[in-house]
Amino acid sequence: MSEADAPADIAKHEVARGAGTVALSRLGAIVEIVTTPIYTWLFGVPAFGFYTVLWSVVNLASNCVDLGFTAALQRVVPQADDETRAHAALKLALLVGLVPSTLVAIAVTLLAGPVSGLFNVAPADRPQAALAVAVFAWALPLWTFSEIATAALRARRAFGPEVRLRIFWEQIVRLVLALVAYAAGMTTMGLFAAHILSLAIVCVLALRLIARYYDWQLLWRAPLDRAVLKTMLGFGLSMMPNALARRAFFDLPPILLNLMLPGAAGATAAGLYAIARKVSSVPQIIRNTFNYVMAPLASAQAKLNRAAIQPLYAFATRLSMALSVPVAVALVLLGDGILGLFAPGAEAALPMLVALVVARGIEAGVGPAGPVLDVIGRRRWLLFNALAGLAIWLGLAAVLVPRYEGLGMAISVGSGMVGSSLLALVQLRVADRLDALSPRLALGLGVSALTGAAMWGGAVLTFDLGEWVQSGIVLALLFPALWLGLRFGLTAHDREALGRAGRTLRLV
Repeated sequence: MSEADAPADIAKHEVARGAGTVALSRLGAIVEIVTTPIYTWLFGVPAFGFYTVLWSVVNLASNCVDLGFTAALQRVVPQADDETRAHAALKLALLVGLVPSTLVAIAVTLLAGPVSGLFNVAPADRPQAALAVAVFAWALPLWTFSEIATAALRARRAFGPEVRLRIFWEQIVRLVLALVAYAAGMTTMGLFAAHILSLAIVCVLALRLIARYYDWQLLWRAPLDRAVLKTMLGFGLSMMPNALARRAFFDLPPILLNLMLPGAAGATAAGLYAIARKVSSVPQIIRNTFNYVMAPLASAQAKLNRAAIQPLYAFATRLSMALSVPVAVALVLLGDGILGLFAPGAEAALPMLVALVVARGIEAGVGPAGPVLDVIGRRRWLLFNALAGLAIWLGLAAVLVPRYEGLGMAISVGSGMVGSSLLALVQLRVADRLDALSPRLALGLGVSALTGAAMWGGAVLTFDLGEWVQSGIVLALLFPALWLGLRFGLTAHDREALGRAGRTLRLV
């Protein structure tokens, strides 16, 4: 099927519409980036580092206890033969995720004292460490349920409902609660309490959203037969190494830095890395936007017409490239100014920020190869990618971290992420004949490189005029850079598929 065929154009429009809606939901991550400087001012970089380490542990544990069922829902629900089977898959995911995560939370609460001793914290936070661990342990079942619920909604192609959850109830309410806790005189515990309460609110609202897109009575009655269990376990377990590797790239570095450096130094190092990671996640938001949309769409297309995935995949890659490269360049140029918004000492994160932004920009520019491979690829490729990415990361970390500490960790993590993404790109081309590379993609990359050079030139020429003027010039040049990337990086059919947004931006 050619990219000009009508069905492909209609599907492209669905990708564009879904990506726009998911982009709104992922603005929650942007809000999180904005709120992070406030947390560092209120509670300090070491306390924020301790909070980051515990939140990273929760994320890794959640990806272990759910057995990959959040990813499995993206494949099983769209391809289910009937509603009973779709509801059975969700029921199994909820049971598998919530039962062990609740048991782990109980165990950690009872052993909070010894567990808190494993982490390095500032002396002022040591008396509260055990209580913080006991309270924050309950983030595990809450977050696991939230992840399963939103995965079930995306499996229905319901991308919009996450907007209110991720932006308002999870991020803004968390910030308000943290401010109230600080005003009440609470120190580090105020941040932990605000996080738990905001997650609890998200879970209550997620229950209502599940009721909108699923039938609770059918969910209760749906039988957990051998076929559903085999399908979910087979796909979920095959996805776990890849999912855990992705989470390890994101969450394990601050944990390792905290464990390697004693006392406040460990907490501060984790906090600095977390700051760099948060800011560098902007290109990742672009990547995740297309990941969330492409996974269920590719799964549905694979059931009906495998060849129809090609135009969707190529379109999403061109769009991701046009958006991610200029944004990554702007973040590198604005790094000093952004870190100046954080509490004193955060400027030390600049080298880590640059390394992670470059890696995230390349990863986003590669496009949604990973999610497409997740739902249509061979399972051995997924395991190979996970192990290869980890090998690159850990091999470089063994050499770079002892000498360069946080910067060495950032370089090694970034190299592993890029290597894993490029492997998925090659595998789709070789094994499934799905190819995102095209002259139009190369043209878009060339235009983005030229506009990036223009932004760098503007920053250099205005260096002596002060940071505010320099940042203003970079931001002013970013918007025409994005427009030029979309105009020349997308085909005429691509731009038409953008619908009203394309017409408003005069791309059509």
